[in-house]
Amino acid sequence: MGYIDLHVHSNKSDGTLSPALLAAHAAERGLKAIALTDHDCVAGIKEANAAAKKLLVDGAPLRIVPGVEISADYKNRDIHILGLFINTENSELLTALDSALAARDKRNEKMVKNLQDAGLDITMEDLLFGTSDTVITRAHFARHLLAKGYVKTTEEAFLKYLDIDTPYYVRREYMLPDTAIRLIRSAGGIPVLAHPLLYHLDSDGVRALVKKLKGEGLMGIETIYSKNTGTDEAFVRKLAAQFNLLMTGGSDFHGANKPDIEIGVGRGNLRIPEKMLEELEKARG
Repeated sequence: MGYIDLHVHSNKSDGTLSPALLAAHAAERGLKAIALTDHDCVAGIKEANAAAKKLLVDGAPLRIVPGVEISADYKNRDIHILGLFINTENSELLTALDSALAARDKRNEKMVKNLQDAGLDITMEDLLFGTSDTVITRAHFARHLLAKGYVKTTEEAFLKYLDIDTPYYVRREYMLPDTAIRLIRSAGGIPVLAHPLLYHLDSDGVRALVKKLKGEGLMGIETIYSKNTGTDEAFVRKLAAQFNLLMTGGSDFHGANKPDIEIGVGRGNLRIPEKMLEELEKARG
């Protein structure tokens, strides 16, 4: 049996490896396929595909599933919808992603100003880390604050400066979940609710969220995930069965920005069977 990872990030958003190096790392770890799911961005897909064609795993090229992770607003919470198998040249999707990136940039500039007013040495250029086409996320802020010595860990950066309850945080404009789902499906993709247990909702709240999204066209739910503990996976599997949703799995690998999470295995607690990819492909058909 082969293994895969359907939720990984490159330095086109808040990962630290280039798409080509990410593909090489996945092949080194023996994965048969990965889904590149950068935030509101598909800029790394072509590079990853080109690299993957030269990387053999058990005699076959590494497979890149074209994907994206779209942020959406649910009751003033930032939830994430993965789009798997998307057409990365779909004009409607690309236009919407461009708008999302513009909203990110506007929010980031305001957060930079808030931190500057608090006496911190930070600029928008600092957050790019030498890459001009990166989608800047709060992970970039955390990485810079750590490098400057303002915090000792990225977790501390979020607690002190970047979380929603801090005075420096700025909300950005998000599309609604039904819009994200429609865009993904119109681009030939499969919309999947990412890490459903990370939204600070109780079990009834998660169930209500999933029910709502299912009614809006959601097709899958991320069942195997790096941060699952205890009975988390069993709970999500029950949701998948209850709402007739496809199950997916991903590490949410970010490279050095999340050093405790490795591609394909997360914190050592997950293995995502290749069969999941086969089920998704059947649903596409």
